[in-house]
Amino acid sequence: MSPNPEVTNIVIAGLGGQGVLKASDIIAGAAFLAGFDVKKGEIHGMSQRGGSVTGDVRFGRRVFSPMVPPGEADFLVLLDSGQKDAVSGLLAPSGILVHSAILDSVQLPSRRSLNVALTGALSAWLDIAEEHWLAAVRASFSERLLEANLAAFQAGREAARAWLAGAQRSYLK
Repeated sequence: MSPNPEVTNIVIAGLGGQGVLKASDIIAGAAFLAGFDVKKGEIHGMSQRGGSVTGDVRFGRRVFSPMVPPGEADFLVLLDSGQKDAVSGLLAPSGILVHSAILDSVQLPSRRSLNVALTGALSAWLDIAEEHWLAAVRASFSERLLEANLAAFQAGREAARAWLAGAQRSYLK
């Protein structure tokens, strides 16, 4: 999908406090556990005041830079729809936009788990074993928050699989 078919480029975009960095950690962790070379970078902006935050994750056989070049993101995960205009230039022409609309009928265990649910949705497109995703989620949360986030991840993954089975691909653009 990317100009370099050996590298997968993902950008997560949202506002400070929405869990962009946690989502990036989970994606990078799952890719690493799957045996890929992984690079991760973030731009924090005014994250403590609700400002824009992006997280880039690149993985493949060999990755040299942590930042996704403009127009080369295979996946753009939006945690806040208001960020779409600011980051849409990062998405490749054949890239996939993953946002909350895919979770339309999903009941999340917590409003704060949207980042993990959308990470679960993203996982449906990536060739990384579910066991690696679950291990990355487990490594990212304390025991107190783990069950709700595992449930959010699974709900997002199932919603994306159902969406893909329905072939509603234009829904995400």
